Amino acid sequence: MDRALIVGVNIAAGKDVRSFNLAMDEMISLVKACDMEPVGRIEQNMESANTATYIGAGKVEETAEMVRALEADIVVFDNGLSPIQLRNLTRELDCPVMDRTTLILEIFSTRARTKEAKLQVEVARLQYMLPRLVGLHDALSRQGGASGAMSNKGAGEKKLELDRRRLEQRLTSMKRELDSIAGERETQRKKRAESGIPRVALVGYTNAGKSTIMNSFLNEYVNDEEKKVYEEDMLFATLDTTVRRIAPSDQNAFLLSDTVGFISNLPHNLVKAFRSTLEEVREADLLVQVVDYSDENYMEHVRVTEDTLQELGAEKIPMIYVFNKADLCGMGKFATIQGDDKIYMSAKSKSGIETLLTLISGKLSKRYQDCSFVIPYKRGDIVSYLNDNAVVHRTEYREDGVYMETNVSRIDAARYEQFKIN
Repeated sequence: MDRALIVGVNIAAGKDVRSFNLAMDEMISLVKACDMEPVGRIEQNMESANTATYIGAGKVEETAEMVRALEADIVVFDNGLSPIQLRNLTRELDCPVMDRTTLILEIFSTRARTKEAKLQVEVARLQYMLPRLVGLHDALSRQGGASGAMSNKGAGEKKLELDRRRLEQRLTSMKRELDSIAGERETQRKKRAESGIPRVALVGYTNAGKSTIMNSFLNEYVNDEEKKVYEEDMLFATLDTTVRRIAPSDQNAFLLSDTVGFISNLPHNLVKAFRSTLEEVREADLLVQVVDYSDENYMEHVRVTEDTLQELGAEKIPMIYVFNKADLCGMGKFATIQGDDKIYMSAKSKSGIETLLTLISGKLSKRYQDCSFVIPYKRGDIVSYLNDNAVVHRTEYREDGVYMETNVSRIDAARYEQFKIN
């Protein structure tokens, strides 16, 4: 396991002491999530970043001394570094240097499981690497030559151009593949929209408990082990957006999606690369924001989530706030509701899922209406569809067809208008 020294810089006191300490604590969690051991941390307040090394010259010397004293294998900056800063720091510290964006990209690359997620992470990684190729081949000698068109390029320069060309070709190829997958996902979304089944998306800060809530719904209303999603107490355990149909016996069905978690300063390249996946969020009829209530910084996590939703264009979608892990805060295992959009619960203890379902159903109720139908016997497909996708209060077999009293989506009510009776 690599030993990591963490460096954090507060530029022009942009963060108060508490916020800065929170950012540094989060970096420790990110380093651990990347299977590295944090062995120390260095902090500095500066009016502006040093263009050559980000931190000041004295702090560079101090960092180099700590690298040697702690036998660190890598130095990780909580800030974003330019290509020049990255190159200079690597040379001055005589060890690999990684910034926050690279660290998160590395975590994402190890967590990606599906083909789409792997492509998305790789596209973001290549887009970030391209401008940082300069200086990667300093060990290669440069050959002199005549000026102008007859000059001979050094081995390092040739290697750099070849690497850049290969990366650009690979990036273009992967983007085409992603576009194809995005097209398939868009087709799936259109089919789901045409079905009239409401879409509910779980969103929130990473490791807040979204996957646990998804699995709790699946345990309660689906009972199919193969449909469960991966859950683990770690940052970014889930990268893949998973959609599952939840069909309670006495409530209308809905589609529930589990999405990638957010984090402060989530690299823009990652948001852009995962945009097709996160379209599930923007197309949702209802958002369920899961908040780790046991984390003292939970309100900051809410702010980060809502800022990211705004970037995605999903800020106006109705939302329910789930303050998860409330049992760790002395509130017990039983769910507590505040108004029609807040619930305090414990998904791990399976407490509150029925109560949360009631809140979700209440928010989605405007999409449904009570309708009575008489379906001809030859249209057994419609009877089967309504049994699967509507709440059927009463069924009666009459001479002219199957009489059904239902609570059905307005889309389906319009679709089967010809069979509707007063």
